[in-house]
Amino acid sequence: MSEQAEQHEKHAYYSRTDTNKLELADSVWKKILPEDLYEVARHAATERAFTGKYWDYEGNGTYYCAACGHALFKSDSKFASGCGWPSFYESIRENSVRYTSDTSYGMIRTEVLCGRCNAHLGHIFDDGPAPTGKRFCMNSISLDFEPEKQSR
Repeated sequence: MSEQAEQHEKHAYYSRTDTNKLELADSVWKKILPEDLYEVARHAATERAFTGKYWDYEGNGTYYCAACGHALFKSDSKFASGCGWPSFYESIRENSVRYTSDTSYGMIRTEVLCGRCNAHLGHIFDDGPAPTGKRFCMNSISLDFEPEKQSR
C-alpha cells in the first residue's frame, strides 16, 4: 500500500463519494495531513515548479483533492503548459472547485480551492487552450490520482 493510501486510511474525513462541505478547524487539518500537504492546502504554500509528481504525468484517470478526496479533474482536460505544474483546462464539474481573489505577493490572481474542503489547489489563468481558454495551474501535492480501470 502506498504511503498516501495509508495516510488516507487514517484520515476519517477523506472520501471520494461524499460531496458535502467539509469544515474542520485548522488544528484538525494539522493533525491529519502530512506537513507538506498541510502547508499547501491550508496555508496556500506552493511547491517548486517542475518538482511535483504530476507536472508531466500522462496517465488516464481522475485527479482528486489530496486533503479530502473530492473529484477535481479528468486526465483528458490535462495539457502540457510548460509552467512546471499540472495544468488543466476545465474542472470535472462546476462545483468541484471554487474561486477567490488572491492579491498576495503584489499580484492579482484567482485562487482555486477545493469545492468540498476549501484546500488551496493553485491558481487559474486565462491563457489555456480551447475549448475554455483557462489554465488551472495546480500543485501536484494537492492532488491524488486514480488511474482508469482497464477493461478486459
